[in-house]
Amino acid sequence: MLHHITLHLARSKQFPEGSPRYGYEITAPLDERGHLDQEEWADKRAYCRVRRFWADEGERQGVLVHRPGGAGGATWMIDYNQGRPGDEEAGYHLHQHRFAEGEYITIQDDDEKPYTFRVVSVKPAEPVRAEEHR
Repeated sequence: MLHHITLHLARSKQFPEGSPRYGYEITAPLDERGHLDQEEWADKRAYCRVRRFWADEGERQGVLVHRPGGAGGATWMIDYNQGRPGDEEAGYHLHQHRFAEGEYITIQDDDEKPYTFRVVSVKPAEPVRAEEHR
């Protein structure tokens, strides 16, 4: 089932309280335990969208992709321009993490700097209508 997931920057040296001005909104399939569901992603990849909001930098729109290789045999990434390699942001062991409120997720930006985010909400996404799936 597709879910709408909101991540906010977690506590760090630079942000002792964390910050809701930095984060992601992700639409992704989760299994009953809250893990990313690769099989459902393969069927609904067109709906797996990401919005990155980063304080004064504005926002970036991308897609959630699953690529072979990496730890655990695959890597989940955010791709902002499918036609241009090098702008992807990799999730750190996202195949192992639960997307549940209060959990923590690490994402590397396109400069390979890791940031930790707290999952602040996970809600079922609106159902996909048959005419939208064509």
